[in-house]
Amino acid sequence: MEQRIGSSSQPLEGAGFDPAFIPGLTSPASGRTKDEEPEKEPEVAEAEDAEESEPSEGAEEAAPEPEEDAAEEDAAPEGGPVFEASDRRAKLVADHRGVRLFLDDQECEFRWDEIGAVETETARFGKRYTVTVHTPDRRWYPIEIEAPARSRFTEWDSQLDAVLDAYFDDNAE
Repeated sequence: MEQRIGSSSQPLEGAGFDPAFIPGLTSPASGRTKDEEPEKEPEVAEAEDAEESEPSEGAEEAAPEPEEDAAEEDAAPEGGPVFEASDRRAKLVADHRGVRLFLDDQECEFRWDEIGAVETETARFGKRYTVTVHTPDRRWYPIEIEAPARSRFTEWDSQLDAVLDAYFDDNAE
């Protein structure tokens, strides 16, 4: 017969016991410099230094040139429709590049080929205008913008429809 000393229960996991269980809940790692890092064994330190000083050939080929990205943005049609709505916390921009959502210090960007649908909704009471971006993998990303007046809802709907007609339908074909 086997006897154990101590508790036989397994440790609990989850956000109540470990805040790092939820991504983004804890603060990012401290900005320590190389000098402040704990000391490593000499062999490990030398191997890491060699990796940093000699990037692999495949990494150089896979990295896109920043000039190419700028050329793609410049090739966008000028004078095309642009929709922009914002309040004190949130902002939504839809143009030739796609849809960008901003909330406080967070930001996400969707290219037109990443979007399955764009849905708008207005609050029955109040001045909240909600735009939800749906992706083909059944995820959705809503953002609420407080309008200065309820009369802006129709204006924003028509501006957003013009952008969707110009860019979203072209990519769907």
